[in-house]
Amino acid sequence: MSVAADANRSDPRSLLQGIPQSPGVYRMLDAEGTVLYVGKAKNLRRRVASYFSRSRQLNRRIQLMVSLIADIAITVTRTEGEALLLESNLIKSLQPRFNVLLRDDKGYPHILLTADPFPRLTFHRGARPRTGRLFGPYPNAWAVRETLQLLQKVFPLRQCEEAVFRNRSRPCLQYQIKRCSGPCVGLVDEASYAADVVRTVKFLEGRAPELIDELVAEMEAAAAALEFERAAELRDRIEQLRQVLQRQYVSGEGGDLDLLACVQDGGQSCVAVMFVRGGRSLGTRAFFPRVPEETATDGVLAAFLAQFYAGHEVPGELVVGEPVEEQGLLEQALGEHAGHRVRIKSRVRAERARWLEMVRANAEVALRARLGSRAGYGLRLESLREALALDTAPRRMECFDISHTRGERTVASCVVFDGEGPRKSDYRRFNIEGITPGDDYAAMAQAMTRRYTRVQRGEAPEPDVLFIDGGRGQLNAAAAALTELGMRLDCLVGVSKGPDRRPGTEQLWLLGREAPVILPSDSPAMHLIEQIRDEAHRFAITAHRQRRAKARTTSVLEGIDGIGPKRRQRLLRQFGGMRGLIRAGVEDIAGVEGISRHLAQQIYDALHREAAGP
Repeated sequence: MSVAADANRSDPRSLLQGIPQSPGVYRMLDAEGTVLYVGKAKNLRRRVASYFSRSRQLNRRIQLMVSLIADIAITVTRTEGEALLLESNLIKSLQPRFNVLLRDDKGYPHILLTADPFPRLTFHRGARPRTGRLFGPYPNAWAVRETLQLLQKVFPLRQCEEAVFRNRSRPCLQYQIKRCSGPCVGLVDEASYAADVVRTVKFLEGRAPELIDELVAEMEAAAAALEFERAAELRDRIEQLRQVLQRQYVSGEGGDLDLLACVQDGGQSCVAVMFVRGGRSLGTRAFFPRVPEETATDGVLAAFLAQFYAGHEVPGELVVGEPVEEQGLLEQALGEHAGHRVRIKSRVRAERARWLEMVRANAEVALRARLGSRAGYGLRLESLREALALDTAPRRMECFDISHTRGERTVASCVVFDGEGPRKSDYRRFNIEGITPGDDYAAMAQAMTRRYTRVQRGEAPEPDVLFIDGGRGQLNAAAAALTELGMRLDCLVGVSKGPDRRPGTEQLWLLGREAPVILPSDSPAMHLIEQIRDEAHRFAITAHRQRRAKARTTSVLEGIDGIGPKRRQRLLRQFGGMRGLIRAGVEDIAGVEGISRHLAQQIYDALHREAAGP
């Protein structure tokens, strides 16, 4: 539902006509239909009317927003809690200018224990698997890998992929260094391995004291039975486990909770989150939400809690550095979302107060580092403005690169940098088709045409500076493609290597200039250009390799009679990809559902002809 504003704003009451007195979400839109602000309310009419009340003192940010409002769209919900969660989802998807915005589009890493007869303990990021059990979330990949390494020393569960596990004929290095018990070659029976699995689960669930008691009792029983070697092995495990706990345990804590603190400085905000699961600290992660001017830390924390936990697992307890706005509503909405009671606490003492102070200190350190790096980045932007004779520092820069192997599977990349650095959500890649293999000029022209046709449709903003990885030829091809589209960018720059191809000797080619511009190797502008060019190169090579590998994999299997899409998918899934399939023997392939012995032999022969090459 939407309500149009008067053009002259003389009667704000006209804006409120038709808005019900129900809970829901409202969206403020400008004259072009762009969402300015998303908010929620228990009573939509009363809340929206408050923006136009002469008795209410509005800060400068809200005054500016109200002056831009041309339309209001509303969505009615059953409860205020539903409205809070809908508001959070809309803020993340619409990115309104006047809201606190959390940039957090990466899934959090977990530890996955698979459901195999000999379960695998491994790193997992992404959608929840259909089988197995997840532990976490962890703040970063490093924390997961450190935990896995520590667990391997105490409980030697396998971490190898299923294809490797199924096809081993002798123990690997992990067995030799006592990080795996060797289930792949039958060096441990299923019952003993299952016992280590149970102990690992207890540790990851935070039941380590119970686990240590069990190991102590088992050690004493082994010693009483004169099994001194077994007793010594258990003694070493107990000691290793205690060392792990000393590094990871939060003193006096049990269960799951997160501790959060927000600090502000230099117009920036940082929220640090410490994850505690099963009484163990999994580490701290810093977030830098985009915060409108004059937003206090309690408002930042409230917006962060709603947006972050609407898309992530919510522990039973959240400890925050200060009271937050609408705490009761947040507890209700997050509890409904999580399916269990959620409590938000700000007044804590003793050990929790010390841990909260540590989280705040982490936030301060992270914010200082960010401000320092942003100051350096701002210096490079200003240096680039001077080097390219621009009126203002560029707010958006794009860079294109082409990658192929002797003309095979050509891919073009487009990376985007804004005023804060790489904007990876805006990266794009283009599979180039219908050109002479190896014709980089034609590939560049096709990529430019496809990209800027979309820009003309309004799918992305125009860049202030467009970099092309290449010399005058690539630059002219890009310029011709833009001219064909009827576009002319103010600043188009080709970046080529110097005569000796050493880093720091790059040449900049500008349209209309015969000679290249050569900046000093220590120029901040040159460092920024190199960073952008290298990122485009990395992204292009990665995309090309993925496309080439997929094409080669598909072409080999598609060339075999009797292998359709379902059987091909089943084979690759069974062996964990093409590499595992190549390693498999005929009998292993024949063991896959729908694959006969004769067809398995054909697959084996085709794969090994391909691997051998001409």
